[in-house]
Amino acid sequence: MSTSTAARPEEPAEQVLDVRDLSVTFRTESGTVSAVDHVDLSLARGEIVGVVGESGCGKSVTAMSLGGLLPGSARVTGSARLHGTELVGASEPVLRKVRGRELAYIFQEPMSSLNPVLSVGRQIAEVLQVHEGLSRKQARARAVELLALVGIPSPATRVDTYPHQLSGGMRQRVMIAMAVACGPQVLVADEPTTALDVTVQAGILEVLRDLRDRLGTSILIITHDLGVIADIADRVVVMYAGRVVERAPVHELFARPRHQYTAGLLAASPTPGRHAGTDRLQEIPGLVPVLSTQPDACTFADRCHAADDLCRGSAPPLEPQGGGGTSAAGHVAACWHPSTETRTLAATNQEPAR
Repeated sequence: MSTSTAARPEEPAEQVLDVRDLSVTFRTESGTVSAVDHVDLSLARGEIVGVVGESGCGKSVTAMSLGGLLPGSARVTGSARLHGTELVGASEPVLRKVRGRELAYIFQEPMSSLNPVLSVGRQIAEVLQVHEGLSRKQARARAVELLALVGIPSPATRVDTYPHQLSGGMRQRVMIAMAVACGPQVLVADEPTTALDVTVQAGILEVLRDLRDRLGTSILIITHDLGVIADIADRVVVMYAGRVVERAPVHELFARPRHQYTAGLLAASPTPGRHAGTDRLQEIPGLVPVLSTQPDACTFADRCHAADDLCRGSAPPLEPQGGGGTSAAGHVAACWHPSTETRTLAATNQEPAR
């Protein structure tokens, strides 16, 4: 794995997405479930931000709430502004204009998103005809260009193929082509490499990096895979039980994890130097809780070896993790007893940015 290679500008980048105090609850037969609790995150132009955590931590719900894609049982509060347009509480006509043109999604399983009875070129062309007003001929020509952009060989021929005639990796590339067809400012990739083998996964991540570098697209990538985060992200947001528990630049987070949950995730991940049968991965005991209410406590306390009465009685705030009370390169964590672990780049399975 290697970290994202594009150099970030020295001056503050233009902020494209600004999420503040975002909360999501669901009405269920057993009561109200709090899925996302007062989440803050931001995305600058051309930046790749990874959101990581176990299944059930709220990362996908956070992403889906931005485009108004949650079911009617969901209640979303807070603010999510995309270049000044408020998405939370926006009407469906407003969201329809935003989705596809300014905010686009790549989902985990392309076969459930692609229409099996239409050619992939026809499906890409329809996006362009609806949102850009292109003629059928113009849309087809643009579809060929988009297939070439995402690295599909012989695009002029592949434009007429059907989803079942393509491999899983090629179908995912088609989904990416559809997502970027209208030049969205923000691309949300929800587990885009799950179920793909390692070489195909690397190709998909390279496509996403190339889109960022060539088009200036900002990418929010949702995953449980720390290898994907290390390979592509500029910054990382760690979520647990609906809350942001740590946020940092990718090198800083992997080298100096501060929240005990983040340290546990890294300890549970394969790294170079471990020997099968002798060096066991460290498992985090228990499961992410399903919360009917968010307690005034650390939600990780029941699974944490460092937890004490303070952790069980009071929720820690997100605080800078640098020396002297200052942030270490924007590194914040919500932990009463931060980890003091320092990891080398070799141990984190990363290489220095090129």
